[in-house]
Amino acid sequence: MMPELPEVETIRRQLVEKVVGARIKKVEVRLAKVMKNSTSGTELLEGKAITGVFRRGKWLWLALEGDWALAFHLGMTGQLVWEGKGELPPHTHLLIELDRGRLRFTDFRQFGRVRLGKSKEIRDYLEEKLGPEPLSPIFSASYLENVLAKSRRPVKALLLDQKAVAGLGNIYTDEALFLAGIDPRRPACTLAEDEVKKLHEAIQKVLAEGIAHRGTSIRNYVDATGVAGEHGLFLHVYGRGGQPCLRCGTLIKKIKLCGRGTHFCPHCQR
Repeated sequence: MMPELPEVETIRRQLVEKVVGARIKKVEVRLAKVMKNSTSGTELLEGKAITGVFRRGKWLWLALEGDWALAFHLGMTGQLVWEGKGELPPHTHLLIELDRGRLRFTDFRQFGRVRLGKSKEIRDYLEEKLGPEPLSPIFSASYLENVLAKSRRPVKALLLDQKAVAGLGNIYTDEALFLAGIDPRRPACTLAEDEVKKLHEAIQKVLAEGIAHRGTSIRNYVDATGVAGEHGLFLHVYGRGGQPCLRCGTLIKKIKLCGRGTHFCPHCQR
């Protein structure tokens, strides 16, 4: 399971309290390939204070003095944890010693990446890759309707496209489509206006609930304090293949769609 918008936003909110104003004492790159662009320059961050923590889609970045930024993508199993001293867990690839505690980036499967650059470079890089934030005013029902109308792809495939909407992944897409009563296999352009409105509301609702429960922990995800999220207790379809639908009792079906495991209720999502 790849951490999605609610998981990354949870980490961001916690790190704002923990690290903003802290000063970097040392940056240790323990696995070179984790740095997407270059490991050179990390020594320039020593002595600089963290001035902010921001999120864009599934990316999170630390803003630093001198207009530097350090951006993280957690990949499939990445963890970004603030903690005190102690033994480092296996697969810790980046360690940032602070004047109060430390930040560690741990990633068992090594799909996560870190980018170092000037703040504008990081922002421009992410803006080029990502569509609007689904909890922002830009992501309106009319915007969603326009995007859906241009595509014959399955509606789930379009929602997973980060250029269309940033931050959605497998879990919250399945949950939003269930809440809206839409079959994930439907061609995007076939949704009627009232269905688009329901889908728009459902997307914002499931993301807000995921944030409120500190994210969904399936396998490796933990928040910035190393604690599992609780939203897994509130899922309606994701991960429940073969179990009764909580709404109608029909067995939840799991199929492969767009190369991803997809969960839906054949009765509630006709």
